[in-house]
Amino acid sequence: MTYLLALDQGTSSSRSIVFDAHGHIVAQAQQELPQIYPQPGWVEHDPMLIWRTQLATARQALAQAGIAARDVRALGITNQRETTVLWNRKTGEPVHHAIVWQDRRAEPACAQLRAQGHADAIQAKTGLLIDAYFSGTKLQWLLDNVPGARAAAERGELAFGTVDSWLIWQLTGGQRHVTDVSNASRTMLLNVHTNQWDDELLALLRIPRALLPEVLPSSGDFGRTDAGVLGACVAIGGVAGDQQSALFGQACFKAGMAKNTYGTGCFMLMHTGQTFQTSRNGLLTTSAAQPGRTPEFALEGSVFVGGAVVQWLRDGLRAISASSEVQSLAESVPDSGGVMMVPAFTGLGAPYWKPDARGTITGLTRGTTLAHIARAALESIAYQSAALLAAMGRDAVAAGGAPVSELRVDGGACVNDLLMQFQADLLGIPVVRPAVVETTALGAAYLAGLSCGIYADTEELAHLWRAERRFLPTLERARAAERMARWEHAVAQTALGHG
Repeated sequence: MTYLLALDQGTSSSRSIVFDAHGHIVAQAQQELPQIYPQPGWVEHDPMLIWRTQLATARQALAQAGIAARDVRALGITNQRETTVLWNRKTGEPVHHAIVWQDRRAEPACAQLRAQGHADAIQAKTGLLIDAYFSGTKLQWLLDNVPGARAAAERGELAFGTVDSWLIWQLTGGQRHVTDVSNASRTMLLNVHTNQWDDELLALLRIPRALLPEVLPSSGDFGRTDAGVLGACVAIGGVAGDQQSALFGQACFKAGMAKNTYGTGCFMLMHTGQTFQTSRNGLLTTSAAQPGRTPEFALEGSVFVGGAVVQWLRDGLRAISASSEVQSLAESVPDSGGVMMVPAFTGLGAPYWKPDARGTITGLTRGTTLAHIARAALESIAYQSAALLAAMGRDAVAAGGAPVSELRVDGGACVNDLLMQFQADLLGIPVVRPAVVETTALGAAYLAGLSCGIYADTEELAHLWRAERRFLPTLERARAAERMARWEHAVAQTALGHG
């Protein structure tokens, strides 16, 4: 048997999955990753805990599969993206907690960049809108606020990386300081047309070049694990940021194909081929996972609070004791009873970009129950995703393409049939759930498999993809439009209240 090992380091957990060559799951292991909230709007992780939980799950998955590291042809890594780690090159010790992608502390620096008129130039080079979401201003904050960090960086003593780079450094015993184009494209420091770090952007954010990892295609030679880590040297052959990895795992290799991942947040990507397309509708242009050196792109929209709204129902409101209970609670009422929830706990992402917005629940009456609020919470995930797809459709048509004809879905919340059916009803197109919903990890495994010759090309991978269920729309388009209008009204109230 041929085995591939995928390390999937996410926001709320670290996971490892062993796949066979057909993309079937052989074994998997998962450990929760605690979040650190030093103050409102700030989110951090302990980088050493990221490493320890990831390593532990890799060892557990191999043990569960009944195989040794020498039986693994190659290892792939996929990761939470913009999360920023800064560490000492000599000791391998982080100089601060990792600043997580959700963290908003760099917003003042972003506001300054926008006020100085840099938005268009940055978008033209990076495809990104200026926002605290991305790694560049997080790194700038670390250099300016950790005592001695900037001086140490200038002396070449520190290394910066997103989570993939941090894991590769640890896996290779400090031998490789590398990243892939999909992760690098989320830093706001990479020129995505050339796949090179951009000197003007580095100067603008005052980032010393010596900090940065080497940028490689998403499939290739990222080094080999130190023999002591897993018990044998394993080639690291694939790396991609979680959302680009999911697009790859969903076999969305051609322009116009799209997927939505329902995780802590929701992330929708539409492949645009080799065309760098600037959105006119609040979306980002991002580098897709690239098997070769030719740049490939995708349009992306991010919903900051997706599945996290279910965690809030559980931990904040204590409306449920386990996330799995939300579907039955929501299904205990026929609809949300006019309740609308906009879960802008950390602002609103695409296509609104309202960093100051805060969550609201509207339409409450004396008859409102927890079940109505639970249903409105679930529906908010679909409403936000529908707004993203509508923006994507407008961009696609403006560029001479066609709107998306089906949406491939993955992530933890895609197993919720109520949510997927509501999503199809709002969109008016089929929502397709694959046989393997762990497409983020699968994408990393596929990239690793390409690098070591298990797969010849993406055509072969496209034939491996299988649908498990297609959710077809049942709602009249006029009714769906009415619901979307009510959603947009609720968003406007949110933004007006706090923007």
